[in-house]
Amino acid sequence: MALLKIKVKPNSKQQALQKEVDGSFTVHLKSPPVEGKANQELIQFLAKHLGVPKSQITIKSGLSSRHKFVEVPDVNP
Repeated sequence: MALLKIKVKPNSKQQALQKEVDGSFTVHLKSPPVEGKANQELIQFLAKHLGVPKSQITIKSGLSSRHKFVEVPDVNP
């Protein structure tokens, strides 16, 4: 399993994934950061982008923060 450092930007016009210079990722999501909607969209987006089941993606820390550590199976995004 790999641990990704992700900065989430909710309420964006489009979904997008950007790799930053420091090796972390910025994910733009359409959902608002209300009642876990952005977290659910993040898991769905990463699962689709990485081609893995949603059940294999876990937010390890940062559930209520824009900065998250997400555990994913070993694949190259």
